[in-house]
Amino acid sequence: MTPSSVRLVVVAERTAWIRRMVEGIRRLPLESLETFLGDPRNAAAAESYLRRALEGLLDLGRHILAKGFGTAAAEYKDVGSKLTEHGLLSPEEGRILRRLAGYRNRLVHFYHEVGDAELYRICTEHLEDVTFILDRLLAWIEAHPEKVDRSI
Repeated sequence: MTPSSVRLVVVAERTAWIRRMVEGIRRLPLESLETFLGDPRNAAAAESYLRRALEGLLDLGRHILAKGFGTAAAEYKDVGSKLTEHGLLSPEEGRILRRLAGYRNRLVHFYHEVGDAELYRICTEHLEDVTFILDRLLAWIEAHPEKVDRSI
């Protein structure tokens, strides 16, 4: 794979998507587990918003790797380590993204094992990890304008 340029339009679209999904989670009744479990639609909405936010974040990471470095990440679980290898994320940040990829994979492949209480825990204890990693990727893009295609 040959590196080219990270497409700013892709970055903007994925960023807007991720932020909309995170905001959807924040609008859910997360003040307590009991409140969250009070309506079964809350868990369904949380699962959908969370999975789509994680997929958007991981797809953004894959786009940066592919276009900015000519590096493929065949599986979501590899995105964090490859971003770390290229210096976009610290080792700890790479571990956070790998954990987020694990959540996404469980939501997709082991959905029957993810209970409502676990969804609540992820949404209340790890949602900020999504925005933290997004902000780190955006900071790298801002700091490396030579790697960015700003055309529409």
